[in-house]
Amino acid sequence: MSIRVRYEKELKEVFENLVLMCRYIELAIEKCIKALKDMDYDLAREVCEEDKRIDKLERDIEQSCLKILVMEHPLASDFREISAALKMITDLERIGDQAHDIAEITIKLGDEGTANKLVNIPQMATIVTQMVKDGVQAYINRDLVLARSLDQTDDKVDELFRIIMSDLTALIKKDPDSAERAIMLMMITKYLERIGDHAINIGEWVEYAITGSHPKKL
Repeated sequence: MSIRVRYEKELKEVFENLVLMCRYIELAIEKCIKALKDMDYDLAREVCEEDKRIDKLERDIEQSCLKILVMEHPLASDFREISAALKMITDLERIGDQAHDIAEITIKLGDEGTANKLVNIPQMATIVTQMVKDGVQAYINRDLVLARSLDQTDDKVDELFRIIMSDLTALIKKDPDSAERAIMLMMITKYLERIGDHAINIGEWVEYAITGSHPKKL
């Protein structure tokens, strides 16, 4: 097997594991928001437990990338691809952590989560989940347009963030006894906003992998 064929085989495995890691994260976000809406604490605990699977995939991909860098002596363009993958899995792992944190808060909220009245939280979760998926797909398909579109999508996330925070602030003023629950929901909203930020980071590393130029200074 030639060095190039072996390299492409190993890179394909990295791609496949990235897609798998993204799928696990997508499910984690969906599950933690469903647990929040339905007050399903078993499902929330499932998200916490499955975070270990995401962490393992991060380690596996990292080891594969480092092996390629050390053993295959990649060209400059290949080096960018592997470097981008290493950066992306860091963002993906942090997204997994934030889904874990949302699940933990859900358990603490108890039976009075009130999230079922805040339709914007699930809507926000749906958008950031798609952003993560688009970021990884942009990397796999070398889709620069899709990678750059994440900034515009994040504008919707930021708008929902402002609306939710305003609604929760109004809730606290109207019913001070709800303050503790509302603050927890604010934390969940902040975690979702951070997931959107990590998705943007992924898009920026995709741009670096394709063009050799990062939108921000490295």
